[in-house]
Amino acid sequence: MRRKIILGWVRIVAGLFIFAFGVHLTIFANIGLAPWDCLGMGISYHTPFNYGISMTLIALTVLLIDILLREKIGYGTIIDAVLTGNFVQLFNSVNPLPLNKNVWLGIGIMVVGFVFMALGMAVYMKSEQCCGPRDALLVGLGKRLPKVPIGIVEILLWAVVLLAGWLLGGPVGIGTVVSTFGAGLVLQAVYQVIHFEPRKLRHRDVWEVTKLLKGGDPETAGEENKTV
Repeated sequence: MRRKIILGWVRIVAGLFIFAFGVHLTIFANIGLAPWDCLGMGISYHTPFNYGISMTLIALTVLLIDILLREKIGYGTIIDAVLTGNFVQLFNSVNPLPLNKNVWLGIGIMVVGFVFMALGMAVYMKSEQCCGPRDALLVGLGKRLPKVPIGIVEILLWAVVLLAGWLLGGPVGIGTVVSTFGAGLVLQAVYQVIHFEPRKLRHRDVWEVTKLLKGGDPETAGEENKTV
């Protein structure tokens, strides 16, 4: 079980690396950023922090909100919060090509970025050690607005994030619209092709995984966690 968990951490890092490359492509497309990336870039314009550190700070802040909302937090959540923004910054820094200047090519690059993002998410979620902070936030808000469709909750959340990013001077353009509506469609298409259904996964939080690392019973780890 320990070996499986550690291999799961390797899978998480690999998946986030792939996901980060996809995010980098959406930035490289240069036609406007997705809401969270817009906020990260906006913060980087007004602080000493680069995009990577800004996104890490955002993720850690959202992680604290997730904890306050009592959402399930796993090692995957923590690793996502620490690494993803910095991986994106790495790709942004080493890419030798100038930013794209063609709108249609930019849309194509952004769609390819969505494909890599979807694949990366599938890779890291298969470790079953919980989702990233932003996904956990969406779920937490959705639980508190049970009569509102989760898609509408996501749009409202993204609208607030986008407004904050725009006020900070983050790049907004046609890519922002494409990402808002297109990312989900591409994700669904990719998951149908690779036959991946994230809702069937059984995620373990930090407590459960830590207990298993200490030699606990995998059948009772989750039950004991519920009684704490």
